[in-house]
Amino acid sequence: MQTADFLVIGGGVAGLSAAAALAPHGDVAVIEAEDALGYHSSGRSVAFSHFGIGDAIVRGLTDHSRDFFIADEALARRATSLFFANDAMMPTLERLWDDMARFTGGLSWADPAEMQAMLPPLRVGPGAAVRGIVDPDGLKLDADALLQRYAKDLRGAGGRIHFGQRIATIAREGAAWTMRTEAGESWTAPVLVNAAGAWADHVAEMAGVRPLGLSPRRRTVIVLDAPDGADVSGWPFAKTATDEFYMLPEAGKLLACPVDEVECDPCDARPEEYDIALTAARVEEFTTLPVRRIAHSWAGLRSFVADRVPTAGFAPDTPGFFWLAGQGGYGLQTAPAMAEIVAALVTGSAWPQKLAALGVRSEHILPDRLFAGGNPP
Repeated sequence: MQTADFLVIGGGVAGLSAAAALAPHGDVAVIEAEDALGYHSSGRSVAFSHFGIGDAIVRGLTDHSRDFFIADEALARRATSLFFANDAMMPTLERLWDDMARFTGGLSWADPAEMQAMLPPLRVGPGAAVRGIVDPDGLKLDADALLQRYAKDLRGAGGRIHFGQRIATIAREGAAWTMRTEAGESWTAPVLVNAAGAWADHVAEMAGVRPLGLSPRRRTVIVLDAPDGADVSGWPFAKTATDEFYMLPEAGKLLACPVDEVECDPCDARPEEYDIALTAARVEEFTTLPVRRIAHSWAGLRSFVADRVPTAGFAPDTPGFFWLAGQGGYGLQTAPAMAEIVAALVTGSAWPQKLAALGVRSEHILPDRLFAGGNPP
């Protein structure tokens, strides 16, 4: 039986960032079912941080996390975002301006000519993009560098990561949690942090804890060749005001997504032919780029709770069981803020003042809000 002060289930960005934040406060062991970090979600993200996603709480978490990324050139580089709308999308675009302007002061409006100058293949004019919001404060994150940074910080503080350990049983024994894996390994710790991503409700049920009502969703991305002779490195992250399409440059190619959220069970997600075809159709609908060849495609999992806000805190019905789940599509861009929240809640420290100033309070994050009616949503 191996002992720790904190057992963290899950080696994605949520679990690793939390583990690194907890390591100065005690012995931490991360238990990961796969043989790599961030296998199902974090490592399959396009890893672009922007203020055009989520609600005010998510934007506050994103804002708070920016200093962490900007301080390390290996983790992020500044990049421009363009949110565009046709006539039907204009009310959504105008609301988006108001929502984003609370957190970034560099916004500007763009007309069709200005948008096309930024993104030459964008379809503009009647029936296409008529107006856009330009935000220079986007950040292109390096997901692998971020995972490795947290792993390095964790190990540097004495923490451990155990790969290939699928959980067989979880039980509360006295004042501690005992966990056994299919490989026969055993651990015990007074605090169990459930950062198992799409599997977090399953982990809770194994432990006899009420689930949150997580909804795993599959999202598909395709990789396209850049137009012949085109340098796409300066093209922006471009997204429709409504959740229909986004595209961004990556390593000389283009990543495109239909912003799909296909309900699915927790799994090793794979792209389906329909979703690949839908993505290609959206590329040709919103741009003049012909999709002659798809260089690569993949799918990843995103998990949401009912209000689509990341959740962290001790389970209201079970001592020592700590939830860290529901990161949705913003796990990478909010990880530094959520890690700070985890450390504060686990150790009983004060709520981060900067988060409070941004309008993010504990009641927005704690799992208690999801059980207000007595049952998970």
